[in-house]
Amino acid sequence: MNGFFIVLSVLVVVVLVAVALAGAIRRRDVDAATGTLARETVQRDRAARRAEASSVVDAPVSGAEVERSAALERVGGGSVATVDDAAPPAVFVPPDPETYGVTRRQFLNRGVFALFGLGLTVFGVAIVGFLWPSGGGGFGSKIRVGSVADLKSEIEKGGGFLYKPEGRMWLTNYPSAALPKAEQAYSAPVLNSLKAGIAVMYQKCPHLGCRVPECKSSQWFECPCHGSQYNQAGEKKGGPAPRGMDRFATEVNGGVLVVNTGQVIQGPPIGTNTTGQEAEGPNCIGAASGGHSG
Repeated sequence: MNGFFIVLSVLVVVVLVAVALAGAIRRRDVDAATGTLARETVQRDRAARRAEASSVVDAPVSGAEVERSAALERVGGGSVATVDDAAPPAVFVPPDPETYGVTRRQFLNRGVFALFGLGLTVFGVAIVGFLWPSGGGGFGSKIRVGSVADLKSEIEKGGGFLYKPEGRMWLTNYPSAALPKAEQAYSAPVLNSLKAGIAVMYQKCPHLGCRVPECKSSQWFECPCHGSQYNQAGEKKGGPAPRGMDRFATEVNGGVLVVNTGQVIQGPPIGTNTTGQEAEGPNCIGAASGGHSG
């Protein structure tokens, strides 16, 4: 449920950012563009103003201009044509926007928006994919482990222990005689498998998270990292662990064990011992101290 709210929050933030960005790009599209005139435009304006001024005020002809006119007449046999009035500049008529689609400003703004939108989409998809619960039957989802009868047979063949790597879980046989005490110590999601005769434990040690292996000689779980020890039901027998091994929520449907590896339930408190099992042989960890060394 927490993962769902995180995914929803991320999606809301991504949508809000996209809306804000779209609004900003839209405002920039309709804003009037401002800038400075090019040098050539300024020079043409100055030349036009000078020509207009010369047509209004008749300036005296210099001697150099008279000599130049006479030389041109001797060479070409004609006279120099003079322009009385400068042609007025053409009036600028803006083109119809429909004739060219979009302006360069709009093209750049929309291109930037498209890049930002693509980046936000990729980011949102990545976050959702990372936080979305796995639906492929792996760890973090409900796993159909198998029929209870077959699992009990596998546990016996494994010397009292069965490890399921796809669920990161240990399975052991649970004695029916211990059920009255188990009903006082465990919640319904844990009791479902215990009533079917199977205990299901998370592989991690509650102390610092090491993977807890079985000890075939003592018939306990014994952590090699710091020496915590647990009986076959995952109830603490020694070491620094703050509680017994954690559990998963379980169901038994039609004789098939289903384990919800997305729902971890804290292990039983120190002192819980529903089965009364003691070490059945030498301990793999802390054997010299009778199995209770830390």
